[in-house]
Amino acid sequence: MKFCKQVYYTMIVLLGLSGPLYSQEKKLELHSPDGSIKLSLHIGDKIYYTLYSNEVALLSDNQLLLHLSGETPGAAPHLLSASTSKGDDSLHPYISWKYAAVRNQYNSLLLKFKGNYAVELRAFNDGVAYRFITSKKDSILVSQEEAGIHFPATYTLHLQQPHSFETSYEEPYTHLESDSWKADGRMATLPVLIDTKSKYKILISESDLSDYPCLFFKSSGNNGMEATFPKVPLTFNERGDRSITVTKEADYIAKTRGSRTFPWRYFVVTKDDKELLENTMTLKLAAKSKLKDPSWVKPGQASWEWWNGASPYGPDVNFVSGCNLATYKYYIDFASKYGISYIVMDEGWAKTTTDPFTPNPDVDLHELVRYGQEKHVGIVLWLTWLSVYNHMDLFKTFKDWGIKGVKIDFMDRSDQWMVNFYERVAKTAAENQLFVDFHGAFKPAGLEYKYPNVLSYEGVRGMEQMGGCKPDNSIYLPFIRNAVGPMDYTPGAMLSMQPDVYISERPNAATIGTRVYQLALFVVFESGLQMLADNPTLYYRNEDCTEFITQVPTTWDETKALVATAGEVAVVAKRKQDKWFIGGMTNGKQAQREVTIGFDFLSPGKTYTMTYFEDGINAGTQAMDYRKKIMQVKKGDTLTLHMARNGGWAAVLQ
Repeated sequence: MKFCKQVYYTMIVLLGLSGPLYSQEKKLELHSPDGSIKLSLHIGDKIYYTLYSNEVALLSDNQLLLHLSGETPGAAPHLLSASTSKGDDSLHPYISWKYAAVRNQYNSLLLKFKGNYAVELRAFNDGVAYRFITSKKDSILVSQEEAGIHFPATYTLHLQQPHSFETSYEEPYTHLESDSWKADGRMATLPVLIDTKSKYKILISESDLSDYPCLFFKSSGNNGMEATFPKVPLTFNERGDRSITVTKEADYIAKTRGSRTFPWRYFVVTKDDKELLENTMTLKLAAKSKLKDPSWVKPGQASWEWWNGASPYGPDVNFVSGCNLATYKYYIDFASKYGISYIVMDEGWAKTTTDPFTPNPDVDLHELVRYGQEKHVGIVLWLTWLSVYNHMDLFKTFKDWGIKGVKIDFMDRSDQWMVNFYERVAKTAAENQLFVDFHGAFKPAGLEYKYPNVLSYEGVRGMEQMGGCKPDNSIYLPFIRNAVGPMDYTPGAMLSMQPDVYISERPNAATIGTRVYQLALFVVFESGLQMLADNPTLYYRNEDCTEFITQVPTTWDETKALVATAGEVAVVAKRKQDKWFIGGMTNGKQAQREVTIGFDFLSPGKTYTMTYFEDGINAGTQAMDYRKKIMQVKKGDTLTLHMARNGGWAAVLQ
């Protein structure tokens, strides 16, 4: 085994080499490969750690503890051994949301304790992570996991705060000072973004989540956070056609196998907000893919009818539009014309929401599948999770029908039972070569790498919220929600308005933000199934915008953040093969924002033709005002971008 010198030498000084020292209080340190990040551990009555960056204490005296039935790993810990190692390999995810190849370099510390448990810690150059490991013969009951975090000063917290554990993770972000978060205040979902107000930001989330509930945080009431989890549901009553009521809960959060690794809890640490956009921590800690040959999984864009009310119109629409065969053929024709891989058929394709085997006769699903195959457009079907749960054999049926994927909705829970349902769905869908888009969902936590047929999750306040989806909130998404995994935001609106004049109703759905802001979202936001939410009629009428949108990839070889201030502005360049795209978005706090970007990411010695879209001179009031321009650029050039309030900037370079 290769040892990291930084860790190894620290252990010699602090621990010594003889066995008896392990029964005393101990201090250990773990450093990142570049030495900038340090975890200082104190093993006393509990396991405590302090997180440092460049010797600045960012999170202090945080504690780790597991409460099991009859024992408490982490309480009065008796250290048996401490071993160090390092990792440095290259990861090549099948679905490359940011990079085709990711360097996975870290230093690791494994602490084994009396009582058949261990704690593994890893330090990366951009953050740290830890997890519990148990080695028990029988199954165990986990009544609680302590993950107490203490802030050494007053920090600003960016949180998504639901009213209960029954949540679809669609609440807008709240922004509060850590010492004002009261013990009886609302809890927070993951991910959490912390602004230390002294250069550093910390993004907290989890990975390799399996057979265990999602982690939430609540206030400790003393300038800190404490872990909290939904309990295991025991009995249920169905509530309508798409949900259930938990009628009885256990007094524990998980019943699981006794010999296992627990989910990673990770902390991305940065002095530069651009690193939040580029981070790949979920991937680096996720389980390896279970699919030996995922080549049948085809990420791509999809035309979607729900947001725009399935209402194409105009001189080429000589049929009554709606949930019927002619309308869906029109969507397929649109997708085929622009090389869009799929159409999503939302609620209404089936005769009822409870029977997934009987299509709506007005739709003629089998004819649509045949027609789509002829036009090289796949069909994705929407389902309630309850219908899926009651009919798990639907995956085989859908495969036989020629369906390509499913969009599963309204889970709205993240207890152990529901986490296991996600994995069961991913596995069963993969066995039948179907991909999955989880809607009404919790955030990504590694399942998308374990089963790369999971292309996206909602778990975001997206455009479905109509006027409740504002750029002032969405500008945080690249730094928080989308920073941990793919996100089904459903962009692509062609009717754009500023918030002070916003009014909208389906089928004439509109969005807040400029037209170019909408174009930019396709570059900035990441999703393996990226929706085009608006009406084909409007896309036909705005052909230059549609041609730009439909050439934006859904997977990338390289990502380079150019300008980034969380909550203010994000400009990102992304490469697919030899073509670069740039997307920029901002909030509504300034009438106009100017940022300067450099083109140092381009290959030397080449001149690129850049076609770009910028907010028009009146976009601050008439949000649909934009300009399309073309210029030549090369490595070393700079350009000042002008974005209106709630505006954007978008480009393709080739």
